[in-house]
Amino acid sequence: MKLKTRLIIAFITVSVLPILLTCVILFGMGKYQIHAIEKNYGISGTTYKSFSNSIQVMNSLTEKFYHVLRDISLEEPERLEDVAYLEEVNEALRNKSSYLLVRKDDKIIYIGGETDKAKTLISQLPEYEEYDSASENGVYYGNAQSLVKQLDFEYAENVPGSVFIVTDVSDVIPEVRQLVSDAVLAVVIILVVTAALLIFWIYKGVTCPLVKMQKAAQSIKEGNLDFEVEAKTDDELGQLCKDFEDMRRRLKVNAEEKLAYDKESKELISNISHDLKTPVTAIKGYAEGIMDGVADTPEKMDKYIRTIYSKATEMDRLINELTLYSKIDTNRIPYNFNTIPVGAYFDDCAEDLSLELEAKGVEFGYSNYVEGEQKIIADAEQMKRVINNIVNNSLKYMDRKYGRINLRVKDVGDFIQVELEDNGKGIAAKDLPNIFDRFYRTDASRNSSKGGSGIGLSIVKKIVEEHGGKIWATSKEGTGTVMCFVIRKYQEVPANE
Repeated sequence: MKLKTRLIIAFITVSVLPILLTCVILFGMGKYQIHAIEKNYGISGTTYKSFSNSIQVMNSLTEKFYHVLRDISLEEPERLEDVAYLEEVNEALRNKSSYLLVRKDDKIIYIGGETDKAKTLISQLPEYEEYDSASENGVYYGNAQSLVKQLDFEYAENVPGSVFIVTDVSDVIPEVRQLVSDAVLAVVIILVVTAALLIFWIYKGVTCPLVKMQKAAQSIKEGNLDFEVEAKTDDELGQLCKDFEDMRRRLKVNAEEKLAYDKESKELISNISHDLKTPVTAIKGYAEGIMDGVADTPEKMDKYIRTIYSKATEMDRLINELTLYSKIDTNRIPYNFNTIPVGAYFDDCAEDLSLELEAKGVEFGYSNYVEGEQKIIADAEQMKRVINNIVNNSLKYMDRKYGRINLRVKDVGDFIQVELEDNGKGIAAKDLPNIFDRFYRTDASRNSSKGGSGIGLSIVKKIVEEHGGKIWATSKEGTGTVMCFVIRKYQEVPANE
């Protein structure tokens, strides 16, 4: 899950979930407290609407007493002068946060609550029959924070009287207070728990990939690239893990390539030193022979000079080969690609090879199976280098008295295939997969009599691949080797009419 999605979900959850949970909890707690109030105070029909209105709840608490006192005022008004009876009723009202006030004519004859609070209210009480005394609903006096129900009646001899049920609304009933405190506590707990869970969810989703990458960075810092950063999510951090893993792989490949390059460089230096040492030693020896007068006849002198020239030529060829490989390997050799007709080009190559091999006493065969005017896109000079390197490699390892090399050119669909076959000693199966590797030579002793630096075929492979082709070899020990490579044909794209 993407980090943006996580944050959106977290925002929605923090905004909506606490509200929903609070509503559910308040509903349950309200229902419970309503039941408790109705049970404790002997009232019924309490709704959430009335429960949320403290005055309405307080009004309902004294409803029963109002009806009792109304019946008494109609049937036995004299009892409303009986202090003992008034005390009994007042004691019952105390549990409802209420008390009695009784007035006869214009004089208060009974005060059931605190005198100081009652005095504040007494001065505001309505006159006899000033309000509809038959109403069960009380009148709220804000400055006294009291709800007053007035019941007017007549004592004996038609003396007016009034009974007041005064309910203190300055404080809510305990159940309402408990509901409010529980609701506040529930909201706090819901917010804390919701925030904690969301923070843990986001923290886990963010820190796990970060911890992985931190460990990976530490491993890379220590030079250890043999590990894997696994991306378990498809979010931004998961993508970052994938990018980090790609970076690790590239670093590992680069490190391995550097190690291989360093190894090859050391091997190159060793090979150059070994390959140059033999001709240099020979040149030095023959030169000393001339200086010491060993070559005391024209024939010996001629032989010594020719040998020195031959060894110098071998050194020059080796150095040129190494220089060419360096240019090819660093992509600094300029290719001159042109459209080349297959028939004419390979006919010329075959003619040159025929003269060269004839001078060396090697039989040459040429077959061109390509029909029509087929063409390839190639660098003529570099392609000839490919053929010459393969032929020279065959000549180096030719152990036959009568050697033979065959050149065949074939049409294989979209490619032109060139085959160079010799009847040399062949290549062992274990060596065949490695012959195109740089500095690889099948003679582990590096017998200088065979010549070569071990990079001739690697140059061939590099040039063929730069032409978009492919090269391979088949061989059988004691029979010979066939080197094959393919070059894609040139195909003209028809112009749109």
